[in-house]
Amino acid sequence: MTKADLIANLGTVAKSGTTNFAEALSGEGDISLIGQFGVGFYSVYLVADRVRVRSKHNDDDQHIWESTADSNFYVVADPEGSSLGRGTEITLFLKEDALEFTGEKRLEELIKRYSEFITFPIYLQKEKTVTVDVEDDDEDEELLDDEDEDDDEETDEEADEDAEDDEEEDAPAPKTETITTFEWERINSNQAIWARSPDDITDEEYKNFYKSISNDYDETLAWTHFKAEGEVEFRSILYIPTSAPPGMYDNYYANDAALRLYVRKVLISDDFEELLPKYLNFIKGVVDSDDLPLNVSRETLQQHKILKVMRKKLVRKVLEMLRKLAQKGVSKDTEEDEDEEEDAQDLDAVSDYEKFWETFGKNIKLGIVEDNANRNKLLKLLRFKTSKSDGEWRSVEDYVEDMKEWQEDIYYISGESIEAVEKSPFLERLREKDLEVIYFVDPLDEYAVQHVTDFEGRKLQSVSKEGLQFGDEDEAMNKAREKAYKELYEPLTGYLKETLKGKVSKVTVSNRVTASPVVIVTSQYGNSANMERIMKAQAFGDNRLGYMKAQKTLEINPRHPMIAELNGLAESAPTDQHTIDLVNLLYDTALVTSGFQLEEIEDYSGRMYRTLRKTLGIESDALLDEIDIPEPEEASEPVDEDEEDLDEVGEEL
Repeated sequence: MTKADLIANLGTVAKSGTTNFAEALSGEGDISLIGQFGVGFYSVYLVADRVRVRSKHNDDDQHIWESTADSNFYVVADPEGSSLGRGTEITLFLKEDALEFTGEKRLEELIKRYSEFITFPIYLQKEKTVTVDVEDDDEDEELLDDEDEDDDEETDEEADEDAEDDEEEDAPAPKTETITTFEWERINSNQAIWARSPDDITDEEYKNFYKSISNDYDETLAWTHFKAEGEVEFRSILYIPTSAPPGMYDNYYANDAALRLYVRKVLISDDFEELLPKYLNFIKGVVDSDDLPLNVSRETLQQHKILKVMRKKLVRKVLEMLRKLAQKGVSKDTEEDEDEEEDAQDLDAVSDYEKFWETFGKNIKLGIVEDNANRNKLLKLLRFKTSKSDGEWRSVEDYVEDMKEWQEDIYYISGESIEAVEKSPFLERLREKDLEVIYFVDPLDEYAVQHVTDFEGRKLQSVSKEGLQFGDEDEAMNKAREKAYKELYEPLTGYLKETLKGKVSKVTVSNRVTASPVVIVTSQYGNSANMERIMKAQAFGDNRLGYMKAQKTLEINPRHPMIAELNGLAESAPTDQHTIDLVNLLYDTALVTSGFQLEEIEDYSGRMYRTLRKTLGIESDALLDEIDIPEPEEASEPVDEDEEDLDEVGEEL
């Protein structure tokens, strides 16, 4: 810089670049001020009391600018002349509490962290200890050569030469000493591979780069490398790790995506959470943009419109990478469109996506809840086990492809485990019709399905809720049969509703069970039995809140003999305790088989004991008399067998 440049650029804080940048950011002006010398220069006074800048410009003499940040500075001609030749030298006079920055390791750590990939080389003078050989100061023994030796003596020496060669003489060890040297070493020798063309980067380089930025010993499942152009320009490499970090879901909203944000290869933040939503916080990688500001506050960056554009593009590329990972037979493909070019590596689609789903499947379900804009894309990434999958993962798209021609809805059942839902009475009619049912056994499934009404025009229908219909039946015939059954079982339905008042909201004839006498279903838009269980299990759940409880509907199987018998008892002995107990036991059993929890355990026990007593023909619960125990007889003194033998011998004598 010339003398005028030193005064203009470093003379006042207002000219350091920050003010100009803030003005450009608030208006419509050019915000590309990164690279100007003054931007961020005054941050040196955080660690230094005094700063000296020596600079030589081709068109001016070498000058010194110096200031102590007290609004005063001076610029003078350098008495050393043009010692720099050309360029700038900055000297910091550190504060006492900042002397740590004189340490070699501390400086190297800072350079590698924030300037590891910048284009300009950064050298650090490093101290090294080496061992060198030292010449022996003792005089060498003189070798006497006799040029006048006889030829006979030379012959004798040649004869003994072989014997002398066989004898190896141990040479004395050379003397060494340890010295300290100082060498300039380049610290930022790593190249930013995201700035290179994907065609020039090998898979091994991608994998090594992943391990260097993630400190992960496992291989990456997949990656995507692309350049975004258009409204905003940036380059990025995004990775999907193989395993999740410990405690990933323990504090979900506090864990940020491990994305490194660079501006012109200068690290701005290694955990910038605004680039990806929370549900994609497992993604690792780098993002480098030339359009972002370099030295303004994090809060200003978060509000900047460029970040919103970058976030949208990054989310789209992550979902596209997951879609390719989920596809079968995906090969290397370079995607080029009007604003992006991308490289994706070969993917072992089936096995790799199953690994991903078993590790990060919860994140995709959380995305269903949180990301309205990309919900349809996320739905295609979901995987479930079904009544026909034999333990394998299936997508909703696979389910739709295998639907019956007459099937209109996508059927699912929620429960605590696969073993529990497989034995559910709600599947009886669907098994009879050979219909596939999706199993929702993850607590997050219940929350996710509340935000999904349909998939590609197909309604999601719970088999444990009201409104279950089948498309292969004659609707007119069903209505006529339902009407007939209602008339036939009118005594029982009325009796059940009255007896179970406060427990069920209504009693209807069921079209979903074939072997079970009754089931309990919930309203179409209310909580299922499984959701009620989940909410009760929450640490801060309040079981007293009535809105948590599902509105229960008791459905009876009109063809079951037990129901027919109860219909008769409802007319002939409605007030009999045995009839009341049978009805309540039927309800209690339906609660358990339908996924609910028994609440009135004491009443249930009393009813069960009364029913057992009735079945066994016991008229009263009066206790029997205690059993009589005979009094023990007085024990006689034991007789010694040896004494008896002696007595017998004496008598014989």
